[in-house]
Amino acid sequence: MTVFEDRLAKLKNKLLESDIDTAIITDEDNVYYLCGYYDYLHMEFGRPTLLVISVDHGTLLITPTIDLNTAEETAHVDQISAWNDGMGNEWREELPKVLKRSKRIAIEPDQMPPPVRRYIDGEVSYDRITSATPILSTMRMIKSDEELKIARDAGKVATAMMAAGREAIGHGVAEYQVAIATSNAGTKKAAEILRSAYEDKFMSPNTHFLQIMASGDAITKTHHRASSRIMQTGEPVFLCFCGMTNFHKFKLGFDRTFWIDRISDESQIQIYEIAIASQKAALDVLKPGVTAESVHAAYATVIQDAGFDYPFRCGRATGFSFLEKPQLVTGDKTILEPGMVFAVDGSVSGKTFRAQIGDSVIITETGWEPLTDHPKSINDVIIS
Repeated sequence: MTVFEDRLAKLKNKLLESDIDTAIITDEDNVYYLCGYYDYLHMEFGRPTLLVISVDHGTLLITPTIDLNTAEETAHVDQISAWNDGMGNEWREELPKVLKRSKRIAIEPDQMPPPVRRYIDGEVSYDRITSATPILSTMRMIKSDEELKIARDAGKVATAMMAAGREAIGHGVAEYQVAIATSNAGTKKAAEILRSAYEDKFMSPNTHFLQIMASGDAITKTHHRASSRIMQTGEPVFLCFCGMTNFHKFKLGFDRTFWIDRISDESQIQIYEIAIASQKAALDVLKPGVTAESVHAAYATVIQDAGFDYPFRCGRATGFSFLEKPQLVTGDKTILEPGMVFAVDGSVSGKTFRAQIGDSVIITETGWEPLTDHPKSINDVIIS
């Protein structure tokens, strides 16, 4: 049994336990997690793909004909129904039979494309529809040994990207040049690992997403993208790989703040040290048996005790999605368990400067294992 067939079998059992006949999955991360199908054009191009999991009737993948050859090669399903643009009822061809035979149907309310949701709402009474999200998000919280192997390799890719970014930063260098360096380094490292340790020869090693980085006066912009701005001596530079570390479809978070040659504004040192302390406080608490919100509380206390505003969440679970369950934030009472993967931040925002440090970790039986690695002491992040 493949890892995908095992996941589908587990999902069917959970559907049966919840008195659900059928799940209709449209989120591309969940489609990949469950059946291994990826690299198809999704709803942004008007071509929905639907994975139908039936307790009594097997698994059905409804996908565009244009990607049928990919589906036949990668999807671990019982049946594939291909549809073409403008022909017949397109993706709706098979759905009436599925909906008619199902007494209770689980969907992903927050991820389902609006046209698909409107169609299902028009065909199925409200009392027959429930959410598959709680079942799937809980299934995906604890990573398998195979997923943890991918996570560790994703950490190697992220670490290579950060090292290359640091090397590229300098006086007179444009931000976009740093982004090119990080992307090249990440892609090369990913290709090296894929060739040596993985069988899927079609999995892309290329990094994803636009580089998040900010320098100089833009340093307070949390999600600023690399621009043509020229960096100068004494300026701070922020690098974030939360959208770019995407190895074998596994996502991680990783952030560092640097300075070029020296620190022109020494008031920034205190803010940076508080950010470091806030992450350390979170990591000191992080272990099995504690609540997600208690990790955030430790981090937030350091920041607020230093006179700064209540901060955004300390971190989030990651995996085949950028955001998974649980989140390290007030109100999330999930008990942490071994096998969870988190991005854990330390961050402080002032009026003219913000510092952020983030790493990804695996929860172990006794604490946590680091996935990302780059020095973070004040002396180590001044690039000379």
